Amino acid sequence: MAETFVQSLTIAGSDSGGGAGIQADLKTFQMRGVFGTSVLTAVTAQNTLGVHGVYFVPTDIITAQIQAVADDFDIRAFKLGMLGTAEIIECVADNLQNRRFGQMVLDPVMIAKGGASLLHSSAVDAMKKHLLPRTDVLTPNLPEAEALTGVKIDNRQDAERAARLLQEAGVKHVVIKGGHLNNSQSEACTDWLFTPDGVVEMESLRFPTPHTHGTGCTFSACITAELAKGFAVEQAVQTAKDYITAAISQPLNIGAGHGPVNHWAYKA
Repeated sequence: MAETFVQSLTIAGSDSGGGAGIQADLKTFQMRGVFGTSVLTAVTAQNTLGVHGVYFVPTDIITAQIQAVADDFDIRAFKLGMLGTAEIIECVADNLQNRRFGQMVLDPVMIAKGGASLLHSSAVDAMKKHLLPRTDVLTPNLPEAEALTGVKIDNRQDAERAARLLQEAGVKHVVIKGGHLNNSQSEACTDWLFTPDGVVEMESLRFPTPHTHGTGCTFSACITAELAKGFAVEQAVQTAKDYITAAISQPLNIGAGHGPVNHWAYKA
């Protein structure tokens, strides 16, 4: 009998530079042994130097893509990346009703590495209302966690307060990534996984490099792949931490700006 591969889904934007978005997600799914499907929400014109244009996909096309995936694939876990507008968020949320895609990972993409905004201000409220209550794993960096909660995060206690607010909004597990902390000159980089039962601290060495484009997309995609394979959230997040650490520590040195991480680096 032929082997059936585990299948996952990413609903996100495209990165013409290939380092983030749909492209990073599919590379990560492939490297983790999971077959990836995709729903495109936006087309961006970007490279390692920045985002030069954003073009949103009409909601009827987004609906058609989700329907096509649902009709033919056995999705075990999925992630949401760049959604961009309140209209698209509401469209995606409506289309997820009564669809069995497994656990949902939400990477609340708000700002590109070069500083360009990737989420309209009106969409933040829509995300809180329509997506947070159904999120199994939320993966904000510090600026994103601050934008979603209004909490200024300077330490673990602040992160815990922000995570508690997000869990009160319906999120089951919150991963707050500490790479933007004020003590970013330290040799260690600490992330926190806040679960319904407590907190798990994950630490790795910090690598000074400009080649970090796509870290958030890659990290959340790896979590999604591991969940699709049936691993528990804590183990999925730890694998993703190891995966992204390898991807950053062994850069590809591509491009003149914020180059992409190395999706091939992790060998386990």
